[in-house]
Amino acid sequence: MNVETTPELVSKVYQKLNENIKKFRNVTGKPLTLTEKILSGHLYDVDGTNFVGGKNYVFLKPDRVALQDVTGQMVMLQFMQAELKQTALPTTVHCDHLIRAEVQGDVDMKVSLDENSEVFKFLQSAAAKYGCGFWKPGAGIIHQVVLENYAFPGGLMIGTDSHTPNAGGLGMIAIGVGGLDAAETMAGMPWELLYPKKIGVKLTGKLNGWTAPKDIILKVAEQLTVSGGTNSIVEYFGPGTNSISCTGKATITNMGAEIGATCSIFPYDERMETYLKHTNRSEIAELANQNKELLVADSEVEQSPEKFFDKVIEINLSTLEPHIVGPHTPDLAREISKLSDDVKSNDYVDPISVALIGSCTNSSYEDMSRAASIAEQAKQKGIKAKIPLLVTPGSEQIRGTIERDGQMSSLIDIGATVLANACGPCIGQWNRPELEKDAKNTIITTFNRNFPGRNDGHRSTLNFIGSPEMIIALSLSGKLSFNPLVDELTASDGTKFKLEPPQTAPEVPSNGFLKPEGIFVAPPENSDGLEVIIDPNSKRLQKLQPFEKWNGKDFVDLPIMVKAKGKCTTDHISPAGAWLSLRGHLDNLSDNMLLGAVNAFNDEVGKGKNTLNNQLENFSKIARDYKEKQMSWIIIGDNNYGEGSSREHAAMTPRYLGCGAVITKSFARIHETNLKKQGILALTFSNPDDYDKILEDDRISLIDLNLLQQSNPVKCIIKHSDGTSEEILLNHSYNNSQIEWFKAGSALNVLRNK
Repeated sequence: MNVETTPELVSKVYQKLNENIKKFRNVTGKPLTLTEKILSGHLYDVDGTNFVGGKNYVFLKPDRVALQDVTGQMVMLQFMQAELKQTALPTTVHCDHLIRAEVQGDVDMKVSLDENSEVFKFLQSAAAKYGCGFWKPGAGIIHQVVLENYAFPGGLMIGTDSHTPNAGGLGMIAIGVGGLDAAETMAGMPWELLYPKKIGVKLTGKLNGWTAPKDIILKVAEQLTVSGGTNSIVEYFGPGTNSISCTGKATITNMGAEIGATCSIFPYDERMETYLKHTNRSEIAELANQNKELLVADSEVEQSPEKFFDKVIEINLSTLEPHIVGPHTPDLAREISKLSDDVKSNDYVDPISVALIGSCTNSSYEDMSRAASIAEQAKQKGIKAKIPLLVTPGSEQIRGTIERDGQMSSLIDIGATVLANACGPCIGQWNRPELEKDAKNTIITTFNRNFPGRNDGHRSTLNFIGSPEMIIALSLSGKLSFNPLVDELTASDGTKFKLEPPQTAPEVPSNGFLKPEGIFVAPPENSDGLEVIIDPNSKRLQKLQPFEKWNGKDFVDLPIMVKAKGKCTTDHISPAGAWLSLRGHLDNLSDNMLLGAVNAFNDEVGKGKNTLNNQLENFSKIARDYKEKQMSWIIIGDNNYGEGSSREHAAMTPRYLGCGAVITKSFARIHETNLKKQGILALTFSNPDDYDKILEDDRISLIDLNLLQQSNPVKCIIKHSDGTSEEILLNHSYNNSQIEWFKAGSALNVLRNK
């Protein structure tokens, strides 16, 4: 298996795009969006169906799969059960999530390699066994490495991380999926997707001054909210797209995950061509140039977008002001000019405790150059950051290049500490011994996600997100209320000065990127004699056992584990941080189930009432007690339940501990699919107000499950402790094949039995 994105592979993709687009154009009888072109080009069969967004399921053939080291463990464990010799399509494994962020890059890397050697050996051995490329710890964050090496315009990729859409900055439909989706696709099965709705974002004007690509997606998040993009692909178009670099486009598509979007995408242009050529892919750039009509929407779409998109947003880049979002949600946005008032009116902590730049969202050469431009101004005035400043390069290629070209020294000179090329503090691999427990404090980041407890495990930490240049500017003042567009700083000689907007930065280095060596391991030509390394006594890795199939009976009088209140993300259902080390051991990991969920019955975090003893206990303890008694149980959720990271563990741990169904007002896309794939019924209230009817001591019955059919609601009986009961209806989005997943006990059981 050749894991590279070769010109031969791309040429075949474009040939298939051309053939399928012609067929699909005849089916629709109308001009096509870029989204429709790429999706139709990857259909297993253009069968004459004119798909409706949010209703039809389609079967697609992706071009690649990408796995990271945390979710990738479970993917490999599941793929192993297929007993295949190698993966059916190019697959890479990237070690980026298990790297600490505590001291400094080299120090943290040594500790992380020692702590996680067992997992890294397992992943490297599995990659070699099954024909996958393996990127060593320190090589970089999966999304940046994919952008630098594998992404290409018009392609389709899936990845086991919610920020896989980063590759949309290079014109690729790239979608975050659950691990079982990935394992099935690696096994050669078609990948099933709910055909997305289409949201168009028209960009006019040109970015200028302090405004950065990050501000575009922060504005979009404000307008659409965290769930406004659910089951939709966001397609950017208009003259403003040409003013944004390829990596700037990737910043936007990366953070599109925070609006619930299936993915986001930009049309092919000369900025993508430039990036391809500077990352040693000139042949692919030439192929894209030759097939450009396949890689952009039809001209009619841009002329009359309202005819082709379900929703259209227009943003004038020339007048767009820098934005800051947060705390606790990525859609709480305001212009930097309004932040000071917000700090006062909401009693936010004004002194900033830590500033962090980098991550997969904002660590490009252009990002670091603009940040360094602000740092150089500070150096000239003899001042440094007033607070700790942490820098996370996105890849070894970026780190080495900015070290060579001077951006790193500019940042170090104002007090920056450079962390390892990994996810680090963005995903909770950050230790803050200086912070007192539950001490309310403010951090500022260039990251993509700011849920409570996400970065440092402290729910009281307020995370505000902005562009790299804005975060550097705020770090120089040490105050959240500082507005660099109008406010002054004090130089070392006591004079006042105002920061100038960052200099126009090169999107790629004039001397080319520094190509690192020794960070990638290609699979061997013959892997017949290789073994996957798993210690049978391991506390971190555990071979999977199939879940039991449904017994054919209704769910009767099931207790309620939790009624989740407000935002309940996958970080709340299966927290990261210290728990990352157990992602390959389902039993041990299950002790974190719902650890961050707020229980509406008592406002406790991670605890509920054990109906067997009426005690307040951790959810995992309750679930293990129920499991011992062979009792299934129910989760009740609020709006957009399961938003955030694509971790399938948020579905697997409840399933392992006996969850029968999750009933919510609405689901985040990936989590709903993950629940279905693991054999848990994923249901929504027909009337969202029925959420309020659920009481702590209620028992839930789901009736006539043997009659479960596509589009037909499920009858639910709520039995109250006072002896009364009431009947409600629950909706679902199961199709016929997904109903078989439920009956078989999981999608993997269906695959195994074929």
